Amino acid sequence: MKTWMRGAALAALGAVVAVPAIAGDEAVDVELVLAVDVSLSMSPDELVIQRDGYAAALTDPVVIGAIRDGMHGKIAVTYVEWAGETVQHVVVPWSVIGSGEEARRFVAQMTATPPRSARRTSISSALAFAATLFEDSGYRGTKRVIDVSGDGPNNQGQPVDGTRDRIVERGITINGLPLMTNGGIATAYDIGNLDDYYTACVIGGPGAFMIPVNDWSQFPEAIRRKLVLELAHAAHPTLVAMRADDPPVILASTNLETDCLIGEKMWHNRSWMDFQ
Repeated sequence: MKTWMRGAALAALGAVVAVPAIAGDEAVDVELVLAVDVSLSMSPDELVIQRDGYAAALTDPVVIGAIRDGMHGKIAVTYVEWAGETVQHVVVPWSVIGSGEEARRFVAQMTATPPRSARRTSISSALAFAATLFEDSGYRGTKRVIDVSGDGPNNQGQPVDGTRDRIVERGITINGLPLMTNGGIATAYDIGNLDDYYTACVIGGPGAFMIPVNDWSQFPEAIRRKLVLELAHAAHPTLVAMRADDPPVILASTNLETDCLIGEKMWHNRSWMDFQ
């Protein structure tokens, strides 16, 4: 059964949707928005760990190999940090990565300035903003992916599931990295089933999946594996060779009994003000 489930997951992860061609667009294998939570519920140390994890993953030889194995051998990537409804900051604009040198240039720009934190958590606004970035990216990928990481539920802006559905209708896949580390400044609005919340309310689209992170020590490997899964063909040998103790890869599901408005309700019913 485990072997069958893994095979089914890998087949789903290999799904693509044709992206309409626009004259002048550069062909790439994937257009990828990395949307990273910088809300004040995360401590300064956690923000550094998060950025360092993305930096290490983007320059990892296995990730570069997955990129090079694509039809075009290159991807287009942009790195965005987000928090509340009006806080979305493009740290690195659309760039091509097709080699280790290009990945290192991207990372150098990504880490040139420290993360800028802000209050509240609006996953829906982050997703809506990320979706607009595809409109004039200048690239044409065989698939378009928003890779969103965060440590809490949506508590500001439009309902996240409705926003997700509208984006998915455009052929965009949303993958997730729920951070269930509970180590930030404010944890009063944490939810114990953030992985279920992401599975049912946040991720969606062709081959959508998420990888939960329960401890920051897991983060570097989780983001590395997540990028490989997003970039590589389902038959890539690094996917088959996943270890038994690796964090699970969980596909999107709308069958879970999860309240997609839990974050908004917790914020509305708050008895004291914190910094999430």
